[in-house]
Order: sequence, then C-alpha cells, then structure tokens
Amino acid sequence: MVHLAQVHRDSSVDQRLDSLSLESEEDGPYSSVYGTRFAAEQLPLTEMPEREMPREVAYRMIKDELSLDGNPILNLASFVTTYMEEEAEKLMAESLSKNFIDYEEYPQTAEIQNRCVNMIARLFNAPTDSTNDHPMGTSTVGSSEAIMLGSLALKRRWQHKRKAAGQDTSRPNIIMNSAVQVCWEKAARYFDIEERYVYCTDERYVIDPQQAVDLVDENTIGICAILGTTYTGEYEDIKAINDLLVERDLDCPIHVDAASGGFVAPFVAPSLEWDFRLEKVVSINVSGHKYGLVYPGVGWVVWRSPEYLPQDLIFNINYLGAEQASFTLNFSKGASQVIGQYYQMIRLGRRGFRAIMVNITRIADYLAEQLEKLGFQILSQGGGRGLPVVAFKLANKEEGHFDETTLAHQLRERGWIVPAYTMAPNSGSMKLMRVVVREDFSMSRCDALLADFKLALKTLSDMDEEMVKKFQRHVQTHTVHSHKANHSHPHYKGETHSLQGKSGKTHGVC
Repeated sequence: MVHLAQVHRDSSVDQRLDSLSLESEEDGPYSSVYGTRFAAEQLPLTEMPEREMPREVAYRMIKDELSLDGNPILNLASFVTTYMEEEAEKLMAESLSKNFIDYEEYPQTAEIQNRCVNMIARLFNAPTDSTNDHPMGTSTVGSSEAIMLGSLALKRRWQHKRKAAGQDTSRPNIIMNSAVQVCWEKAARYFDIEERYVYCTDERYVIDPQQAVDLVDENTIGICAILGTTYTGEYEDIKAINDLLVERDLDCPIHVDAASGGFVAPFVAPSLEWDFRLEKVVSINVSGHKYGLVYPGVGWVVWRSPEYLPQDLIFNINYLGAEQASFTLNFSKGASQVIGQYYQMIRLGRRGFRAIMVNITRIADYLAEQLEKLGFQILSQGGGRGLPVVAFKLANKEEGHFDETTLAHQLRERGWIVPAYTMAPNSGSMKLMRVVVREDFSMSRCDALLADFKLALKTLSDMDEEMVKKFQRHVQTHTVHSHKANHSHPHYKGETHSLQGKSGKTHGVC
C-alpha cells in the first residue's frame, strides 16, 4: 500500500512562511539561477554593470531573452540557412577563435578558402583551361560585401580605360533591375555610381534584356543580372543580355548576382547558361549562407581574369608575419563559416547538393500547386526555372475584406513568419507573399503550413470587416514587436532617396 505522510500542525513548525523577510540576501554558492538576486532585477540596458555576474546566470538570462525571438525554422521569409549537421557545428565551434585574415598563423584555414574558391569557380564554369583568362576569387562576409567588391572592380576598370583614352571619369553608371536587393543601391550610392533602372511592370518582375542594353552608354561600368530575384525567385535572362551585347559589339561587362541561385541552378538546371560560359560575364557573387547551406556570415565572389580586378585595388601587407594580398571591405573575421562551407562541399559533393536542391524544388512545386487550389495566384516560376521559392497573392482580393498582410498576421499567430510585401516600383503597388523553401522544409512541414493556411483563410473569412480591423489592431499592439524596437535613430527615419523611400517598394527579406 502507499505510505501516508503526516502533515505537521502549525504549532510544531519553527518558522511560518509569512514571517520570512523578502529583503534580498547575499547569493550563496549553491543558489540556483532563479534563486540569485539577478533573477529579480532588471538586466543592464544602457550601462555596463560595476560587478560581475556568474557565468551560468548570464547565460540563462540572455537565453531567456532570446526565447522571445521567432523560431528560425518557422521563418519562411529568409533565405538564410537554419540547419547544419552536428559535425559541421562542432568544426565551426572549434574554429571560433581563429582570425581568418591571419594567413601566417592559420595557413591551413587559408588553404581551405582556396579550395572553396576553386570548387565554386569550376561550379560556375570558370575558364580554367584558358591561356588568356586566369580566374581568382575570395570569401566575403556575405553577398553584400561581395557585391561591393564586384562593383568597385567594375568601376575601377572603367576608369582606367577612360583615363587611358583621355576621357572624363566622373559620371559612371550601372544598369540593373528595380527589383535588386538593397545592397546594390548601397554600392552605387557609397561609390558614387549612377543607378540606371530597368523597371518592373505589373506582369514582368525581372529585367528586360532589350531595355537593359539600350541603356548602355560610354559611362556604363556594367550590367547587374540576378540569378534568382528576392521578390519572386525568378532567374533573369542573362544569356539574352550577353548575346545583345555581343551582337552590338559593346564593351560592357556583366556581373551576375547569384546570391541565391548560384548553389541551385548548377544542380537543378545545369543546361541553363548564365555563368562564365557567357563571354560578357566577368564576375559572379554567391552567398554561402543561403543555398550554400552554411550558417550566416559567408559569401564568395569570383572574377574571370585579373583584367577585371584591377591591381590598384589590391593591397599587400606583411604585418601579420607573411606577405599577403588583401581585397576586402573589412579585415578581421572569423574562420568558422569558411570551414563550414568546405565541410558542406566535401560532405555532400555534387550528388548530395543535387539531391537537396531537387527535393526542395519538388516541395516548392507541390506548395505552389496546393496554394493555387486554395485560390492564390502564383507569381513565381516552378519546375526548376527559378529558385525553390513560392511567391503568390490573393487572386480575388476585391471580393474579400482582408489582404495579404492580414493573412500574414494570422499565420504568425501559429508561429509562421510568411512575409507580405509590396513589389518593386511600377508594378501597380502589387502586394504579395513569399515562402522560401530551405533544406529543412520537409514535405511534412509543408503540409503543416498548408493546414494552417486553410485555417487562417477560414478564420478571416468568418470575420466581418470590422472584426478584421480589430484583429489587425490587436496584432500590431500585442503580437508584432518590430515596430516597438529602437533599431533606427529617429534622425534617419522617413528617408526619400532610396527606391523604398521614393516608391514604397519593400526590399524582400534576405
């Protein structure tokens, strides 16, 4: 039988709970995290504290704060990798203290970068057997830095040619789609390059090759072509741009922004000509932390030949102990992500990458098919003709009383982050939603998302217009926290110089 415990009478208890003092006591050596004084105090907000905090307490307090963030696995807005194998994580953790730039101290890490550059260059069909071209490349913090370096190289090469001909070098311009990621606007603005846009329409969301080449003049440093736009995941017709430039005999190079598509197209659409097989393509960037399957913090840029990376942009240094050439926007950085990239390349190989990219392409096609059945209009390309991304909008919005933003908020109630955003300028103020299918987005997770889409649509359809408005106010007040954060200095709010400031364009989430 179960033993019965006796409950003591009040008269036999030495000290009652209500007689205990609530004043803080000195933390004992065996206090639990939540028994220390720090658990009952505000965490430091603006000034470094005077005294130390036990390491286990600091860890737990910060971990608890971070639990308020969204779940990265359910963040379908982002292209950024959210899953790596434990062995990769272990390798990267073991390299956290290595400064990648210190080639003298960490020569094997530098050698690993060289191996990655070689593998990526060959993946992009760099002319490795040519006597005229000798490709080279480097790792970067991400595609933003890679694009900055690529833009600088385009500008400097153009300047050298103009100076040699005794011509003016003060008005460089670059041609690009209005659906470019914001880093292209930054590169143009930071390096005094005029932005020339080929604007999207309400039916075309990629660059028009004819219009792009028509904009080329003597001051054009190059054309940016995107292999997988951030809005709809479509591949721009880079071969058509190349062929028009060749046909017109224009000395205008192409830089391919393959941030997202560089690790997808070679495996899903190997016959697609977009890379160094095209003679006008002189440089390509790619994000290792997107479909390169590495955690955030690594990108790559490759040039066809030294002709397209002028020598006066390269700086030789020896104060780390060995002579080395440097072309970066930042200097010190961790080695972990480069090592993580090498792990993924040798661990998976071409067959492993192909298996992952084909799987997620099939899942994206399935998701698009099911969303279309639910009444959405699909705006992205399936069947491997674009990224494994599904962009869509409500097909009969005029018949309902809620829009894509309201639907995104309803999905967020279930934990899903599915962005609703406005399309690039000149697209009729189109609003759309997007799901990025990443490596860890399995078919079962896809079905769970679809079930919540159905539930969200039914919930909103059952509401009247006034109830929908109340729901939106509730979400803004209690659920969505981004508007409450003080990320931006008030002095810089409301700018009007960018595409977003001018037109209300939303830069798609990376």
